[in-house]
Amino acid sequence: MVDSQRTPARQRPSIVSISSYLLFLFLALQVISLIITLSTFGKTRDALRDAYADSTAEGADQVADVFAVIGIGGSVVMLLLAVVLGVLALFNNQGRNGARITTWIVGGIMVCCVGGGLLSNAAGGLNAGGGTGGDGPSPEEIQRRLEEALPSWATPVSLLLSVLSLLALLAALILLALPKANEFFRKPTAAWEPPTPGASYPGYPQAPGQPGYPQASGEPGYPSSGEPSYPPPTADRPDATPPTDRPDDTPPTDRPGSTPPSTS
Repeated sequence: MVDSQRTPARQRPSIVSISSYLLFLFLALQVISLIITLSTFGKTRDALRDAYADSTAEGADQVADVFAVIGIGGSVVMLLLAVVLGVLALFNNQGRNGARITTWIVGGIMVCCVGGGLLSNAAGGLNAGGGTGGDGPSPEEIQRRLEEALPSWATPVSLLLSVLSLLALLAALILLALPKANEFFRKPTAAWEPPTPGASYPGYPQAPGQPGYPQASGEPGYPSSGEPSYPPPTADRPDATPPTDRPDDTPPTDRPGSTPPSTS
């Protein structure tokens, strides 16, 4: 049996594949950012403690721990969301429109987080926490202590990772919104396929109440109608005597040429 209607195979466009690669790149960048944050966690906490050591403001001794925990927690949350985007990228490659919509939602949240982090660093980052009141350290003092405590490469690398993450995520979301991507994620319709020559087709079902016709292997036999059979000819019977009074046994005399000529 040949199925004349089947769902055509969809070929994934290159822009969808590139979008998935960008989401995987975003995930890798978040892993690197978390590694850098963990490696500099102790030095960052010590620098903040030294900055607030001479402050008499209420809760100044806990400011360093709070900022350090916020930094670690934010990196972990970013990594978890990046993992979600990586899983969604796999479903995007399969053409699932629900995964694409979820990617836009989660990706939009991540764009806000990464963009907000960049703006915060440009405005002073942790320095905004300075000046808690009274004799608290100034933002410039906190920045100086952090630069002294952290490696020279830590801040530039973190800033570069944030910029690359934002660009990769924006590009991935834009690629998923292009027309070619829309065609790929649109629900496919069944396409009609012409029958293949020589293919077998299913027989029509028999109507109820009608007798089926037997498959003839040769000439079909005819059933008896119930009439009596005729006896065989008399020549076939041994006790039969041929009739002698049939008029056909005497040759006719009135036909021309039937009487022999006279000899007198």
